Amino acid sequence: MLKRALWQGLVAGATGVVVMTLGEKVEQSLTGRPDSHVPARTLERLTGMSERPGRQSPSVNLAMHYGQGALFGVLRSVMAHAGLRGPVASAKFTVVRLTGDQILENATGVGAPPSTWPRGELVIDVLHKAVYGFVTGAVADALAARSGPGPGQRHAARCAGRHADVGPLPRREAHGR
Repeated sequence: MLKRALWQGLVAGATGVVVMTLGEKVEQSLTGRPDSHVPARTLERLTGMSERPGRQSPSVNLAMHYGQGALFGVLRSVMAHAGLRGPVASAKFTVVRLTGDQILENATGVGAPPSTWPRGELVIDVLHKAVYGFVTGAVADALAARSGPGPGQRHAARCAGRHADVGPLPRREAHGR
């Protein structure tokens, strides 16, 4: 499962970050918001690269932006293979992605806690990460579904009172969670 989850997650995450980036470009054309250089500065601090104030490297920015998106996709793929699929799983994953960004940005001193941000910036960031989370989730779920139901889905199908979302499976003795 993990081998499939790895490559499928990289594909799902890369797809999610491409769609998120396209959405960001549309939003920026409407709002006039400039590109963020926070990904580049975060990667520079994480790796000990020399920072260039006022001169941000587009390649470093893209490496962090796309690399982080692809890597987080692996987590969403593992979720899908375990049976955590659908919009609720994607919403949970979106929170994880937002949290991951904030840990890296705040730990490196590049970012500030979201509670300190202007509300408009916060809404835009959450919206873009939600696009990423739900697109990544849809791709991860579709790829994982080709392998059949996940262990959690099979367990739910066997337990009395659970909603089985995988179709009929042989019923066994009902047991706990």
